[in-house]
Amino acid sequence: MKCGETTGATNEALPASEAVRSARRAPSKVGWLANTHSTDPLEYAGAAPHASSCRRNWRSGGWPPPARNLPVVLDVIRLPVITCEFACSAWRRSTIVTTLMLAPFAGGHSQTLATNDPIIQQIWAIGTDSSPLPRLSAQLFDSIGPRLTGTTSLRGGQDWLVATYRAFGIPARNERYGTWRGWRRGYSHIDLVAPRVRSLEGTMLAYSPGTGRRDLTATTIILPRFADSTAFVKWLPSARGKFVLVSAPQPTCRPHDDWAKNATVAALAGMERLRDSVQREWGGAGGAGGANVRGTGYSLARGTGELGLRLEQGGAAGIITSSPSGGWGTYQVNETYNRRAPAIVLSCEDYGLVFRLTENKQHPAVRLNLDARLMGERPVFNTVAELKGAETPDEFVVFSAHFDSWDGASGATDNGTATLMVLEAMRILKRVLPHPRRTILAGHWSGEENHEVGSRAFAEDHPEILQGLQALFNQDNGTGRTEDIEAQGLPNSAEHLKGWLATLPPELNAQVQFDGEPGLPKTGGSDDFAFSCHGLPTFRLGARVWDYWEYTWHSNRDTPDKIVFEDLESNAKLAAMLAYLASEDPAMITRERVDLAAEAARRGSAAVPTSWPVCETAPRSTLPRLK
Repeated sequence: MKCGETTGATNEALPASEAVRSARRAPSKVGWLANTHSTDPLEYAGAAPHASSCRRNWRSGGWPPPARNLPVVLDVIRLPVITCEFACSAWRRSTIVTTLMLAPFAGGHSQTLATNDPIIQQIWAIGTDSSPLPRLSAQLFDSIGPRLTGTTSLRGGQDWLVATYRAFGIPARNERYGTWRGWRRGYSHIDLVAPRVRSLEGTMLAYSPGTGRRDLTATTIILPRFADSTAFVKWLPSARGKFVLVSAPQPTCRPHDDWAKNATVAALAGMERLRDSVQREWGGAGGAGGANVRGTGYSLARGTGELGLRLEQGGAAGIITSSPSGGWGTYQVNETYNRRAPAIVLSCEDYGLVFRLTENKQHPAVRLNLDARLMGERPVFNTVAELKGAETPDEFVVFSAHFDSWDGASGATDNGTATLMVLEAMRILKRVLPHPRRTILAGHWSGEENHEVGSRAFAEDHPEILQGLQALFNQDNGTGRTEDIEAQGLPNSAEHLKGWLATLPPELNAQVQFDGEPGLPKTGGSDDFAFSCHGLPTFRLGARVWDYWEYTWHSNRDTPDKIVFEDLESNAKLAAMLAYLASEDPAMITRERVDLAAEAARRGSAAVPTSWPVCETAPRSTLPRLK
């Protein structure tokens, strides 16, 4: 094919069935998606434009203009080697990158699927041969980045979600549910300037005030232990104009498993005693202090809490924290409610350095230059996509995955991978089951990291969905393949789930653990609770850990290089199959609940709740978490 030739009519849409049949011989379908532009995923099928036609079409409006240089390769299927048919240089660069990203995954899925269900066979084939997950990952995590609730990056990401769904031919919308405090993160420059000079590893906490892009230099002081809150108030003038170190100094920044692997028995025991001593001295797991940090009577909550506000009121120049995650070089980046005194988090190692210098009376000085902006209350939204039911549209199967994230990194495994899983499952279902029996919804919630605000608001705003809920599948614990599913306290949920799992191909059935028991209701922790607290059929998809808690959960290392694309692809196919089976199941799941008293007697465990968890009302504006 010569440069500029096409494989057919340049802008003629292909029927979906023809697109599937010609998948292996079709060229890449390339388009540009603006954040708010709706694009038919097959609108540009077969086009191989000349560079001049690209420019002409962009100017005339015949093609969607590029938005922030985000290329979208639609329904990519084993991309051919890129040659001059992609004459626009931006297209060529983006498509070559996508080809390279997909290359490791292109030929490794040739096993035969042992199932007679034609829909499941199609789900497997499409999910295996045309997965756009690496491309979507690059757009979401590299171009858009983290998605802190109340920020413009979250809002832009939600526009991207809607545009991507519409490109797949799936209706989607952003649905407002309230407001939340807005904030813009800029740069964080943190340096030790005395007694020696060293750039420190750390960043602002989320929602921290900045320094007005000016240097703020101060000496440091350690929060001492107090007999009571009265003693703390008397000490407060000592903190005026200084950076206050409020976290426990870790005696070692080596991960526990490194000590267990390499230390002598005596050395390991000694380190364990030292860690326990630090925890007792500072209070709380990891020295977090609980509700009474060092006798102050105040809590750090998730970051600086009410203690940060009290130190700010007392004239402190800023707050220095440390929240090591337990892995090499990882720390959690949480939040502050300070309005004037900036709050930062340092790595375990650099916090230890500043703490020791302060403790040894070497009068360290730290310089901050922080760019941030507090923006007041801003509208917040959930993103919802929908495949309308053909027979019983008032009955619902729901995918649940929170879209917001903390912003110390990219929010890749918490919870961007679940976002991509749902996107891909919906793309597949649109191809194989465009008119399901029941309505299939995708719920991408915001505010999960702020205590499941978005999902709780959605549940309150949509009683019709609660009334007609057949099943909700929630994923929120990393990149790993799904290995366990729980029925969360409904015996009939367990019966249906057992039947669905038996229908899965052996390749997926073998990896999912389910004991057939109804289990127990969850008491929180993720968005499924906003529905399970009503006694509704919800299923939490538990993933293989991949050191999630030590390395990526809320951390500065939650980046897309941690994604395991084989596992993510498997999860998308599994989710699509479960949604298909739940949608087409002739019977609705009933609402009988497990007998908690009988379960407690049978298990002999205090871990069994004595009553069904109570739903909490969603706040419709910022609700500070200070304790």
